[in-house]
Amino acid sequence: MDITQHPEKTFYRKDEHFDCERTEKLSYHYKEIIKLLGEDTEREGLLQTPLRVAKAMQFMTQGYGQNPEEILQSALFKEDYRQMVIVKDIEIYSLCEHHMLPFVGRAHVAYIPNGYITGLSKIARVVDAYARRLQVQERLTQQIKNCIQNTLHPLGVAVVIEARHLCMMMRGVQKQNSVTTTSDFSGAFEKLATREEFIRLISTKLR
Repeated sequence: MDITQHPEKTFYRKDEHFDCERTEKLSYHYKEIIKLLGEDTEREGLLQTPLRVAKAMQFMTQGYGQNPEEILQSALFKEDYRQMVIVKDIEIYSLCEHHMLPFVGRAHVAYIPNGYITGLSKIARVVDAYARRLQVQERLTQQIKNCIQNTLHPLGVAVVIEARHLCMMMRGVQKQNSVTTTSDFSGAFEKLATREEFIRLISTKLR
């Protein structure tokens, strides 16, 4: 069927918002990179690739334009609750700053309120705000903990991240099944009993 015969037909269009100048500059440099790799940037399959990569990289690093503390403060509620609040199995998609290859996994975050709680979705958004940057897993773990501790001033914060790194899987040592685990604790979670309760709860699956 000749689609030009149906001008009234509505076709799908993405509603995307990217900085035009930044996108243009990134596209230019990615085109040059593709050329240096030995490819023909004028062949059909690669004509729009520099632009697509420019947009994808801006999306994957959008955390630079987000303020994690403001995210928490946007849904702050006074509440007299002093037991553990856990948000576990938060998906993480980040880029290793050493090779700019992805690492993916899960974050488990807990805090013990001290007069204030925050919206549960805000914890996941804080994780995303830091993950969507060039990162190392160790620093990412600390940043999440420090943000929650400094903003909510809870009795304690715990963060555990488990992730697979494509820089280990696709290149270098090429180990496909290794998982990297990092953790950081503050306040009440520095006590062994509290930390063990947190580890037990994040290891328990809902029936």
